[in-house]
Amino acid sequence: MALIVQKFGGTSVGTVDKIKAIAEKVQKFRSAGHQIVVVVSAMSGETNRLVALADEMQARPDAAEYDTIVSTGEQVTMALLSMALKERGCDARSFTGWQLGMHTDHSHAKARIKRIDETPIRTALDAGQVAVVAGFQGITDDNRISTLGRGGSDTTAVAIAAALKADECQIYTDVDGVYTTDPRVVDSARRMETITFEEMLELASLGSKVLQIRSVEFAGKYKVPLRVLHAFEDGPGTLITVEDHNQMESPVISGIAFNRDEAKVTLLGVPDVPGVAAAILAPVGDANIEVDMVVQNVGENNTTDFTFTVHKNDYERAMELLESVRVSLNARELRGDNAICKVSVVGVGMRSHAGVASTMFKTLASESINIQMISTSEIKISVVIEEKYLELATRALHSAFDLAAV
Repeated sequence: MALIVQKFGGTSVGTVDKIKAIAEKVQKFRSAGHQIVVVVSAMSGETNRLVALADEMQARPDAAEYDTIVSTGEQVTMALLSMALKERGCDARSFTGWQLGMHTDHSHAKARIKRIDETPIRTALDAGQVAVVAGFQGITDDNRISTLGRGGSDTTAVAIAAALKADECQIYTDVDGVYTTDPRVVDSARRMETITFEEMLELASLGSKVLQIRSVEFAGKYKVPLRVLHAFEDGPGTLITVEDHNQMESPVISGIAFNRDEAKVTLLGVPDVPGVAAAILAPVGDANIEVDMVVQNVGENNTTDFTFTVHKNDYERAMELLESVRVSLNARELRGDNAICKVSVVGVGMRSHAGVASTMFKTLASESINIQMISTSEIKISVVIEEKYLELATRALHSAFDLAAV
């Protein structure tokens, strides 16, 4: 008998009929003798509807009340799935985040999990019930509902799997695994049988929408076997696991990721003195705006140019903050560009193979695509380019690194 945590996303539970189909799938696992915890998202479109309601009330909704509103979508799904299971003779018990004891910090809409009280779920499982959990949500120490950010149900599932030491955490989506790139952009994209936690973490952080980055962090940290599967089609999916050093024929590059949600901010002519980077980025960080790529040019005439990227949703706010910084630093000019994107190549094979960067740059040059910024790590290379070239760049790189399905 295995203990399995299963997570079903919004499209998988988008209608009553789909929820009934999910109940049948869960029941089969339970009938086979497994202990099952199911984590569910809100029905597709529901969170957007709730966000729109909040936006109608306040231009910038109160953070705590915002979380209270948007958390209700998952509660509807968990109750409906529990009903569907009971209708099929499969005993089930639903849990909100606070009933479960999913304790988080106070960063509303971006809360981080501090601890999980596994007792309520253990009690339900020991009683032979399927535990159905509302994903995406938790409770702060002062008893306010919190949410984990978009895609937070993935994190809920992996965190529960880690706490319970589950045999496997299965993430059911509308795709049948992790692909070398988005098959909607590249027809020849190939589903991978396995991928390392490290590679998946990079892909998730660089724009792959299959899994939320924090869920992969959790899985890698606690070595939770993680499998991505299609909700309504049979198949092995993709297993995300530790690096297998015995795979001698592993490809140098595993996948191509891209992110359209990038914007670039540049301060020109800032003083080239110690502490200028901190002076620029401190107010941005204080506003809870995440900075991605950073480039500071070589100083000339005691000044330099400083460029960084942020999420496109934070672009206008970042520009507002940086205008004040420009004045205080007596910088020459503030420029912004929200028509950019980031394209990245990822692979653990880069550690032992040279030439990946040159292949990437030559490929983009052959398509007359100009590189604006470059960022590297041990297993990835990312470039910022004009957004209009995103699909062309992705297809060209996918072909150059021979990632097509065979």
